[in-house]
Amino acid sequence: MGYSAITTGQFVQIHQKSATLADRALALGIDLFIISAYIAGGYYLIIKMRDFNWARPSDTVFYVLFLLIPTFYFLIFEIFTNGQTIGKRLMHIRVAMKDSTPPTLGAYLLRWVIMPVDVFITGGLGAIFIVCTKHHQRLGDLAAGTIVIKEQNFKHLQINLDEFNYLAHDYQPTYPQAADLSLEQINIISRTLDDIKNRHKRMEQLAMKVHTMLQIAPNKEESNEDFLRTIIRDYQYYALVD
Repeated sequence: MGYSAITTGQFVQIHQKSATLADRALALGIDLFIISAYIAGGYYLIIKMRDFNWARPSDTVFYVLFLLIPTFYFLIFEIFTNGQTIGKRLMHIRVAMKDSTPPTLGAYLLRWVIMPVDVFITGGLGAIFIVCTKHHQRLGDLAAGTIVIKEQNFKHLQINLDEFNYLAHDYQPTYPQAADLSLEQINIISRTLDDIKNRHKRMEQLAMKVHTMLQIAPNKEESNEDFLRTIIRDYQYYALVD
């Protein structure tokens, strides 16, 4: 199963677990079964109406109304149920933008328009793209900038993003020099803090380098780890307020 590492403009790095081809195929199978059952039930109803001469609209109006739900099934469900069809809900997956935010109406429309090409017209070309692309995206996803992710991971992402809300309110940065760092440099600091092997030695070396580069006098009461974490928080603060 693929993981998508996304870094937002506010340097919130999120790791999303992409839905597999099997997840998406099973969800699609469930949805197509529901659509088929609806069509079969509707066809049975049409026959009964004819047999018993029940009152009904004209044939053209009736068939247009009858076909609306199968035609717009995926679009309507994904728009109004937060990126999920019935099949996706049962498989615990959903559509999201690559930065984990809910898709826009335009993104949903683009995915829906291209879906026939992905699934039906080309005989399943979208499946090849899902297997071969980094974030397991079909053509519609690539065009719309969306991915399909595991739902439990999506909820976790929302919690992660909420943890950074304080940065935009009453947070007071300690080191204004942190704003001068690049995203790549902050990423190095973050990886060092997450590293287990030779962690303390690497933090000491990196903290010394950051002190020198930003011309910040070391504070004996602040550990190397606390200093580096403060640098990251300060960088995030300035990225948010800019």
